Amino acid sequence: MNSELEALEARIDQVVALVHQLRAENEVLKNQMVAAEAERLHLRQTMTAARERLEVLMDKVPEDA
Repeated sequence: MNSELEALEARIDQVVALVHQLRAENEVLKNQMVAAEAERLHLRQTMTAARERLEVLMDKVPEDA
């Protein structure tokens, strides 16, 4: 009976360690996702600004050219 309890305790320790590891990995992934979303937003703003500048330049080009 004692060995069964020790085995169960060892298994519980393994599960607890795995939970801690997965929580840490999840936190890293959340941070990466936030950073990727911020970068995506920045790139979208950059593309919008570039498109607006191109439209202004295109409006200045004569139709005959």
